[in-house]
Amino acid sequence: MARIDFIELPSGDLGAAKIFYAKVFGWPLTDFGPTYAGTAGGDVDIGLQGDAKEAATHPLPVVHVKDLEAALAAVKAAGGTIVRPIFSFPGGRRFHFRDPNGNELAAWTE
Repeated sequence: MARIDFIELPSGDLGAAKIFYAKVFGWPLTDFGPTYAGTAGGDVDIGLQGDAKEAATHPLPVVHVKDLEAALAAVKAAGGTIVRPIFSFPGGRRFHFRDPNGNELAAWTE
């Protein structure tokens, strides 16, 4: 079953966000390039997107799916809107979409 396993937070000040979450929750954050950091290995991991051009405007729930193309087709068939078509990133591929209420989510696979 597909489930949310990642939440990406827009982080205009990535350094401050990393320090904050490490101090508050003790989260070990791994850098994935100069503008992105995240946790790994939890039930639900957190990503901090420091690039304003790449960041969603709100927290972005990310759903893990087995078949990305089938998920894309299902989103379209159910009336969702594709915000960002399938693209690659370190760790896999994903796309962003809006549900009928305008909430932005992403689906990803390895």
